[in-house]
Amino acid sequence: MTLSASCPSGGRRPARLVPTQIRSGAEQMALDTLLLEQSCSGAADALILRFYQWSRPTLSLGRHQGPPTDQWRQLAASGDLDLVRRPSGGGAVLHAGGLTYALVWADPPRQRRQAYTQVNHCLQEGLQALGLDLQPGIDPSERIVADCFAQSTTADLVDPFGSKRIGSAQFWKRGHLLQHGEIPLNPPQGLWEAVFATSPPCWSPSAPSAASLELALNQAFQKLNPGLNWRDEGLSPDEIHRMDKLTTDYRLEPDQA
Repeated sequence: MTLSASCPSGGRRPARLVPTQIRSGAEQMALDTLLLEQSCSGAADALILRFYQWSRPTLSLGRHQGPPTDQWRQLAASGDLDLVRRPSGGGAVLHAGGLTYALVWADPPRQRRQAYTQVNHCLQEGLQALGLDLQPGIDPSERIVADCFAQSTTADLVDPFGSKRIGSAQFWKRGHLLQHGEIPLNPPQGLWEAVFATSPPCWSPSAPSAASLELALNQAFQKLNPGLNWRDEGLSPDEIHRMDKLTTDYRLEPDQA
């Protein structure tokens, strides 16, 4: 397999890098949905890639996951975190002290496992540039568990000690793909334990910075997709307006079933 075929590619079609956004969880989920809808409507971009962080600690629940637990509602009611519903699948993810990626792919492989494999190759290349060796998980189960980081399937990436470092999930719409991934770097231990009753992932010897990680992953996606014309393009006023209108679809109130 050549490098140009190792990751999502689309000939000489344009590809978009959206600058880092630090927004609320509802805004982030609304924006990813909007970018997917734009791709489905016939936008020319073969790929849209963005990395982002969250303005407040946020617990995102997967598309098909059940309602928030009483403990999660209590934490939201006390202001410790926000609750949102992701458009993508999987279990709950605590977004705090980490880096999130979202990839919108206009022409992905028809098999979702193949899509995971190709995106993971880009992620692995980027982490290797920082001296970090990750491999796909081995857990065969794909059942929805309360804590996304409690299991590691082949969609995820783990370190040599078997600790999950990147958890990914997908949402497909009319043959187009939105893939989410979370990379916990320095999650708050107390909040993680309050949410999941377990210790957070711990990097050894230390976690990379969000800035260095984002740069390395951006470079990996571009290097392994030399046939695409990458450009940096921020959000337009229209995109921001449409994002704002979608936020209520993803925000979960503490008393919401």
